[in-house]
Amino acid sequence: MAESTRADGPTGGGPLSGVLVADFSRVLAGPYATMLLADMGAEVVKVEGPKGDDTRSWTPPTRGEVSTYYLGVNRGKRSIALDLRDDADAAAARELARRADVLVENFKPGGLAKYGLDYDAVSAGNPGVVYASISGFGSGPGSDVPGYDLMVQAMSGLMSLTGDPDGPPYRAGISVFDVMAGNHAVIGILAALRHRDATGQGQHVEVNLLSSALTGLVNHSSAYVAGGVVPYRMGNAHPSVFPYEPLPTADNDLIVAAGNDAQFRRLCEVLGIPEVADDPRFARNAGRTERREELRPILVERLAAKGAVEWFELLVEAGVPSGPINTIDGGFAMAERFGLDPVVEVGEGDRAVPTTRHPIRFSRTPAGYRLPPPELDEHGAELREWLTGPEKEDDGA
Repeated sequence: MAESTRADGPTGGGPLSGVLVADFSRVLAGPYATMLLADMGAEVVKVEGPKGDDTRSWTPPTRGEVSTYYLGVNRGKRSIALDLRDDADAAAARELARRADVLVENFKPGGLAKYGLDYDAVSAGNPGVVYASISGFGSGPGSDVPGYDLMVQAMSGLMSLTGDPDGPPYRAGISVFDVMAGNHAVIGILAALRHRDATGQGQHVEVNLLSSALTGLVNHSSAYVAGGVVPYRMGNAHPSVFPYEPLPTADNDLIVAAGNDAQFRRLCEVLGIPEVADDPRFARNAGRTERREELRPILVERLAAKGAVEWFELLVEAGVPSGPINTIDGGFAMAERFGLDPVVEVGEGDRAVPTTRHPIRFSRTPAGYRLPPPELDEHGAELREWLTGPEKEDDGA
């Protein structure tokens, strides 16, 4: 592997330093994946159409005049605007694909074939390429169905699990399966790079939102597949554990998550009702779950003596999982309290943008934040010059 494939010289550290990623994705799942790769040192070239990534116009909110949605998933990249219907631009795109270690795309399955940018065409000239495709429903019979997170939340069954039992189904507050598929794409890419390091062979990595959703439903999927049970929404309750939900206190609701018998005993001790943990009805999780309607009022009566934050401090000190229900600003404040330094700044001067820290910590090769989210075609001139010039020995794998 070359030291670097960056157009203007070495990129520096990071566990993926020297890996060139051709990013033909847009909106969320793909850009989120390529941003994580960029944080880990990869050189990511974001290929956009002449109008740019759709999320550039997804407003409000904005920072200045730029969509915060776009800013949230595009740091660390260079942008080149290419119209694939134009012969010269399509040729530049194919040259980028030929030089790339990794190509990420989330076009409709088969949509890049007419430009010579499908896996078969790219791998013919670049047999070591790791080519990652992200779709909604795979490249088989579902290939013609547009893939949007909200659709997958509905079609996978997640929405049937979300909301009050007697109310309508609800979507999750974020595009949860886009993010999950983006993470799965990163896992697949890294595994394929490991295989290539060992064998010299690239491969096609395929991720789809529905498959990510079904594996992400974990215990609910297993309830159906292994147990023949179709679960339904229970509000904030857990089907298999109690207490594992918000409970009212003197002021606000508090999440209490006593996931085993020892934690439940400590909960009862903090609440001043140790005898409840010895009650044969509640001594084991199965009994607590079966008799939750008997147990809940006992806990709620004791929790009414103090506020949520005060109980949180006492319960965490005793080793009982719990937490206040925050708005997002409170979530960042909590991360600050725990020393997680959740906000980092990328870029300098007027281009500096606060952004959420990469979620993985490396002891030897820390994540980096080299470039702010690029303006449309910000690096187009230098990248075109690089792509049309002679390939140097350190360009590509």
